[in-house]
Amino acid sequence: MSQTVARTVAMTVNGRAVSVTVDDPAMPLLYALRNDLGLTGPHYGCGLGQCGACTVHVDGAAMRSCLLPVGELAGKQVTTLEGLGTPDRPHPVQAAFIAEQAVQCGYCANGMIMESAAFLARTPKPSEAQVREALANNICRCGTQPRVVRAVLRAASQA
Repeated sequence: MSQTVARTVAMTVNGRAVSVTVDDPAMPLLYALRNDLGLTGPHYGCGLGQCGACTVHVDGAAMRSCLLPVGELAGKQVTTLEGLGTPDRPHPVQAAFIAEQAVQCGYCANGMIMESAAFLARTPKPSEAQVREALANNICRCGTQPRVVRAVLRAASQA
């Protein structure tokens, strides 16, 4: 019978140094964020990296946290929806989503916002077609995509 050995993974989450102790370093980052650190912005959607609900930034890049083994994140910078902005000072994408009422049920909002923020960091003045392409792999069943696109274009125009 094999014995598991707990491993501590140190990383920075939302600008704060944290350590997470895991029995299995292959455990998805999403579980550590939600269960160990109490960060509920990233959602469990499909568990296959296809819907985008679990998107976070790792060293500035949008990534699906349901696919990221926590053991591979030692020394990395992770940003969740909670670390993107604050209620008093929301990130421009968060403010634009509010202004455009781009959220209905809210389940996809984390992924849409996190993907949009990373996209705008790379492409500050996108066309509507570029926004649609950037968000094509984020699933929303409520039909708010037109408002999401308007929100991203609003955030870009205010940057």
